[in-house]
Amino acid sequence: MHTAPTTSATPFWTVGGITVHRVDEIALPPATGPWLLPDATSEVVNGQDWLHPHFADEDGILRIDSHSFAFVVDGLRVLVDTGIGNGKERANPAWHDLRTDFLERLTVAGFPPDSVDLVVLTHLHADHIGWNTRRVNGAWAPTFPNARYVTARAEREFWATYDMEEARAQMFRDSVIPVEEAGLLHTVDVPAEGVEIAPGVRLIPTPGHTPGHVAVELTSEGHTALISGDCVHHPVQLTHPAIGACVDIDPQRSEATRRTLLASLADTDTLLLGTHFAAPTAGHVI
Repeated sequence: MHTAPTTSATPFWTVGGITVHRVDEIALPPATGPWLLPDATSEVVNGQDWLHPHFADEDGILRIDSHSFAFVVDGLRVLVDTGIGNGKERANPAWHDLRTDFLERLTVAGFPPDSVDLVVLTHLHADHIGWNTRRVNGAWAPTFPNARYVTARAEREFWATYDMEEARAQMFRDSVIPVEEAGLLHTVDVPAEGVEIAPGVRLIPTPGHTPGHVAVELTSEGHTALISGDCVHHPVQLTHPAIGACVDIDPQRSEATRRTLLASLADTDTLLLGTHFAAPTAGHVI
């Protein structure tokens, strides 16, 4: 069982008229980096001085977090990705049977579960959908009962025909199926130019990590931010975009997506918000 310390501090960024809050779940253990991004060796990491001390330790071990982003736009209270979740049976020991105060942190940020209107899922991996549900009277029930949960149609359709191993099937049973059965999961087509799902909130196709993976673009008052999801896991990939994740479904497509996305962000005013980036989490691509 893993726990996270309680804190009332909620980091945030202003994007025009939108205030984006980072709602922390847990810092992942040091072994996560070498497992997830095996090509990000200590030699590669230590060759980038700017990664220290925030994004890597002195031994070149990556710092990787699990957190969500929450914001209000046009009166809608929006949550992007829902982390690992509490009490979930997971094969990855770093994710198994967590006991964190995520919902308390979310409430402190101004987003109590019943108030959330829209949950955006960049993709359907265990560390992005866990708080979709929580235990209620011994069963898994939607954590955000008044919300629409939105993901790309291509994402849900891919997993519907995928020959899942038991660990992934368990994840769908406890964190996806209950939301579907409650009629809360909505899938949308995401064309090449993206699709707006709320005023100033656009899903951008970023396939490779999973076939239907999306990034989330926010636009307000002439300002723009992009929430990465897992098309970029760690800042080391900004200088080494060929570094991919061991769990990428299509590694070549993932790299191509990452290069295209970073090129589109480079030397612009768009704020990049990394879904797994340790604090300070956000910055501009130079």
